[in-house]
Amino acid sequence: MRRTLAAALLCGLVACGGAETQAPQVMVTVPAGATLDAAVDSLAAKRVITSPRLFRLYAKLRGLGGSLKSGVYQLREDANWGDVVTALSRGRGVEARWTVREGLMVVELAELAQAQLRISRDSFVAAARDPAVLTNLGLPPSATSAEGYLFPTTYVVPLRIGARELIRVMAREFAEQWQPQWQARLDSLRLSRHQLVTLASIVEAEVRYDPDRPYVSAVYHNRLARGMKLDADPTVIYAHGRRLKRVWEKHLAVRSPYNTYLHRGLPPGPIGQPGRASLEAALYPAPVPFMYFVAQPDGKHIFSTTYREHLAAIARLKELRRAARLPRLGDSR
Repeated sequence: MRRTLAAALLCGLVACGGAETQAPQVMVTVPAGATLDAAVDSLAAKRVITSPRLFRLYAKLRGLGGSLKSGVYQLREDANWGDVVTALSRGRGVEARWTVREGLMVVELAELAQAQLRISRDSFVAAARDPAVLTNLGLPPSATSAEGYLFPTTYVVPLRIGARELIRVMAREFAEQWQPQWQARLDSLRLSRHQLVTLASIVEAEVRYDPDRPYVSAVYHNRLARGMKLDADPTVIYAHGRRLKRVWEKHLAVRSPYNTYLHRGLPPGPIGQPGRASLEAALYPAPVPFMYFVAQPDGKHIFSTTYREHLAAIARLKELRRAARLPRLGDSR
């Protein structure tokens, strides 16, 4: 027994095999709920370890039996036992970088997760509607999904992460991004957090030129204060449930509580995932009297205080578009 114990401890200090840096890497899967014996069998089958009995003893001495983490691991054949135990006890499995840009809807996130993380689209959508997730986020009873609360950023997640765990990670990131001082600001704006996130999601969908954010936010705040309809094209797109290349007049008649051309005030909930810049813009709109805006071809907006000014801005843009389409002198077209 003493020889076995000494051998196990020695193998924990050295590679117990060939030159580790030159050995090929292999993928080892440790299923959820797997025992130490099952994990050792998987490691031996992939030749990560060549002495299962000694490794099992060494792993128990290191306390791995009670701290074994499931996951997919990339390890070298004939690896250093200490490195293997550290990986399995800390859950250092194979990880993937997953970048989520601002403004995506849950259905678009689901498609992205399916394409890049191999999470089924339906599973992701179902997880985003999980009542437990909505309760943990503190959403109102009327909320039907975590739309707006799946924070857009770059995540490093375990390979083969499940849909529910991914939703929890993204929702937790939103909670960590939310600043304590923002609650006091909500009180002064007389808005709930859900209303603020909804407004921020509309701002996110409207803005392509970052400096415009607080001004677009100001327009919507001013309209809300006057009891006007928001007339926000992104809410019409959300009501249709898919990206529209362009919002035409025929689209404005869609029957949905999200259609702000038909209904006053904010829609029932967010229409996408706002980033921090849009959250801050919604919280701190520019102190301007603007009531209208129109987008230019470069993504920047022209802001107006009166409807007359707004119509004039639209007319100028139409004239510029027509001029851009006219053939230049000497052009044979």
